[in-house]
Amino acid sequence: MKKNIVLFVLFILPIVAYLFFASGVNGYTKLPIVTPNTADFGAWKTLDSKPLTLNGKVTILGFCGTELLKNRGNLFNLNQKIYQRYHEFKDVQFVMLCPAGTESDAKKVVDALGAFTDVAQWRFVFASPEEISAYYTQLKLVEKLDDKLGTPKVYIIDKKRNLRGRKLVKDVMEGYNTFHPAELSNEMLDDFKVILYEYRAALKKNNNATRKI
Repeated sequence: MKKNIVLFVLFILPIVAYLFFASGVNGYTKLPIVTPNTADFGAWKTLDSKPLTLNGKVTILGFCGTELLKNRGNLFNLNQKIYQRYHEFKDVQFVMLCPAGTESDAKKVVDALGAFTDVAQWRFVFASPEEISAYYTQLKLVEKLDDKLGTPKVYIIDKKRNLRGRKLVKDVMEGYNTFHPAELSNEMLDDFKVILYEYRAALKKNNNATRKI
């Protein structure tokens, strides 16, 4: 009997504890709103020539800048750590806002991702430098775009176009750095689970559960 108890404490209990904490959602019941009611896109050109809106979608939003190919490793990190887990959810989209003129570079990235990933939820949209700067400004973020109109960070926008993130004790975590796979696997994945849990809970409460999320 004592032997069984010792085995339980040494082996089973740690596994149960790990599974409990691994399935947690960062302590939030809802992910805080950092910037409410952000703007939707204009009638901007998309890589697949299909219309694009942020309304009614959980969006991972990024700004690739003119050095899209140089920084493509960041997108591969995002694809590996987040996209491949959730691209089958039809209410989720990964949108990269790029300067006009980088269409061919974006096509190369999509083709490379398409070699091992269903890229249906990867969306690339193109605008002028002035439009990109104006759009980024209205997000009211602390950090600025670099001189190439890009940033390694991506942002979570909910279905009502609210930018979501963490409000920490002395700071706000507005976005997630795609250069660091660990940040995507930990903070971003955790927060993304919160968003999905929030919508699932709302659907369940309204007895309107679907396979979308």
